[in-house]
Amino acid sequence: MAAMAAASLLCARAAAAAPALRLRGCGGGGRGARLVFSCSASSSSPSGEGGFSGKVGFLGLGIMGAPMASNLIKAGCDVTVWNRTRSKCDPLLSLGANYEPSPADVASSCDVTFAMLADPESAVEVACGANGAAEGMAPGKGYVDVSTVDAATSKLIGKHITSTGASFLEAPVSGSKKPAEDGLLIFLTAGDESLYNRVASLLDVMGKSRFFLGDVGKGADMKLVVNMVMGSMMVSFSEGLLLSEKVGLDPNTLVEVISQGAISAPMFSLKGPSMVKAAYPTAFPLKHQQKDLRLALSLAESVSQSIPTVAAANELYKVAKSLGLADQDFSAVIEALKAKEEQNK
Repeated sequence: MAAMAAASLLCARAAAAAPALRLRGCGGGGRGARLVFSCSASSSSPSGEGGFSGKVGFLGLGIMGAPMASNLIKAGCDVTVWNRTRSKCDPLLSLGANYEPSPADVASSCDVTFAMLADPESAVEVACGANGAAEGMAPGKGYVDVSTVDAATSKLIGKHITSTGASFLEAPVSGSKKPAEDGLLIFLTAGDESLYNRVASLLDVMGKSRFFLGDVGKGADMKLVVNMVMGSMMVSFSEGLLLSEKVGLDPNTLVEVISQGAISAPMFSLKGPSMVKAAYPTAFPLKHQQKDLRLALSLAESVSQSIPTVAAANELYKVAKSLGLADQDFSAVIEALKAKEEQNK
């Protein structure tokens, strides 16, 4: 009953936020209308439209991974966790999660393992390195990498995983800390479609929508394009806040005006008031945004696509990192513009 209540609450909240979106598991007829907040710990239990049968592993319990794993536990899933910093597992263990000392041990003990790592290097090490998840993989198991990496990295990880006979799905997410906490992420998946169908109900616990985009690499490409646009938008928004203040306008009024117009975006409404106060509580670290812009520039170069706006934005994020703002929210890029203004005086 608690799981059903949680599902109803989430569906109502998501429906209020996006009434035009057909949400999986929120009632109604047609394909995809199903209750998703259910898991069965037994891998021998029948698996139907109602949920996932088996044990779930989760590697990486940072800003995004911890709330994602938490939602799976609260949905009734049998979850086993691992993180480089052991203490980050403690809140999940208090919710009922199990712990294994290495990615290989997690993968070996679970039917499907998710991974949410900070960068391509970490994603490869956790999947393919010593005591990595690939060492615990076997036919019948699945590995779902929800990290943001480039397509080449995703394909490399996929090759190692599938060489064991296991299945691989890349599933980077669009959304930051709050959507992760609320189970409102957007999954951009590619790879093994049978694994996608197998874990669909788990994705629905953690997200509001999911897309299957084809072969491995397409999910990574889509995520980089999305984050490329987001990073550039934040730079333009920062410029607008500073310019409005300099010409004698109230930047808070600018935030309100934008929120009611054609360019309204939750990002502006949520982050604008804090940016005016020079406060940048971390939802998406600036260092990760800069990493994604760097990867997007490499992607564009690989297909000879010019993206000069993104190149200019990337330089500003690099300046912000040099100012010691790497672990602040990516909205702190506004401080790079302020620094440039000071230099020009």
